[in-house]
Amino acid sequence: QVQLVESGGGLVQAGGSLRLSCAASGRTFSSYTMGWFRQAPGKEREFIATISRLGGTTYYADSVKDRFTCSRDNAKNTVYLQMNSLTPEDTAVYYCAARFTPLSSGRRYTEASDFGSWGQGTQVTVSS
Repeated sequence: QVQLVESGGGLVQAGGSLRLSCAASGRTFSSYTMGWFRQAPGKEREFIATISRLGGTTYYADSVKDRFTCSRDNAKNTVYLQMNSLTPEDTAVYYCAARFTPLSSGRRYTEASDFGSWGQGTQVTVSS
């Protein structure tokens, strides 16, 4: 298991940008598929993005496609979520998650239940 710590959340005006970071402990970060999820008050946890072990493949929810970009730096054990053109509907607690992934796996992981390690979350609030 990896320990995950998110940072970078805050208050931003609509149309603005934020970059979230998620730092992971351990020496096998590159063995993990990483995901980003968010949860707004009274709503289910929602998939946002996932990135493959070496960062070559990303996948996004339709709600954030073309606005959010997920990347990773395995040398720094960190995954990022660049969020542009933010709207009040993006207001939520954002979580990063990790799943140990064998090299042979070709699956796309988008469900919260696919991930075994979670950070504590970081609040993103977008004002209108």
